[in-house]
Amino acid sequence: MNIEDFMLTCPSKRFLGVECPGCGAQRAVVLVLEGRFSEAFQMYPAVYTILLFFFILALSFIDRKRKYGSVLMVLLIVNLVIIIGYYVYKHVFLHT
Repeated sequence: MNIEDFMLTCPSKRFLGVECPGCGAQRAVVLVLEGRFSEAFQMYPAVYTILLFFFILALSFIDRKRKYGSVLMVLLIVNLVIIIGYYVYKHVFLHT
């Protein structure tokens, strides 16, 4: 049994034939868990900032004394810039 058997399929790619900005994120997380860090970054460059975002989000639920809102907002913006930037780069420069 392989972990890839349990991964969700992208509806956009399946029904429209177009990758969405999130395509590759699941596989990149699996690569991180396997210790293949550079391959994970090549698969999905936002994988580390997304993992950091979710770590700090979980920390904000555990440590209620501190305010994590501004850090989370910065990470959200950084993630959006990376995700959208890589999506445009992938479709403009890599699919020609």
